[in-house]
Amino acid sequence: MPLTKSIGELLHRRHGSPRRAHARPGPDRFGLDSMLAGGFTAGTLGPEDEARLADEVAQLLPHGADMPTKARETLTTIIDHLGGQRELMAWLDRHPGRPRLIARMYVLMGHLDRYSDEGAVLDALRASRAQDPYPGGLRDYLPPDTTDETLGTVAARIEDLLADGREEEAVRLALATTSWLRHVAESPDDPLPVVREMGELMAHVHEDVGEAARRS
Repeated sequence: MPLTKSIGELLHRRHGSPRRAHARPGPDRFGLDSMLAGGFTAGTLGPEDEARLADEVAQLLPHGADMPTKARETLTTIIDHLGGQRELMAWLDRHPGRPRLIARMYVLMGHLDRYSDEGAVLDALRASRAQDPYPGGLRDYLPPDTTDETLGTVAARIEDLLADGREEEAVRLALATTSWLRHVAESPDDPLPVVREMGELMAHVHEDVGEAARRS
């Protein structure tokens, strides 16, 4: 599944609920080593140090809403060096462990944002929820009504969990979401092409996230 397809904006979520106001490990716990970042953009960083930098970036990304200014500036130089946010995801995916998992979670969030306001998808979701309002693993995360913010809200919850350091819960939510959307696309009512496309993408993402989680 191409990591570069429709990942959405990393630092400015388009959909979803605002950040919850509760205590969490603040972003000041995290930062990007300026020496590592400088060596990376200069092309002089060795593999081990590059892996360290990738892990730092992966820890920082979920804090996009409240990222310290210095860290944001350093991250921007890394993204610019790589050629953009899609290339950042591909770079993180080359590093096993947390970087690969975070990259694949952001790919999922991008797809959720992409399909949030797709009319045919919304119709299919409503039809599915008429039969089963809260599919397995989603009762605590899905809003009662299905609107163009529903999938974006789930994406925001995944990001919140990652920011809280609750990676296992974030993975469970991601896998429950992809399982549900695959099921929606397998409706016997011959779903429209965009719904079938969504189902195929979610099948790939489900495998990718599961594989990264097992190896992280």
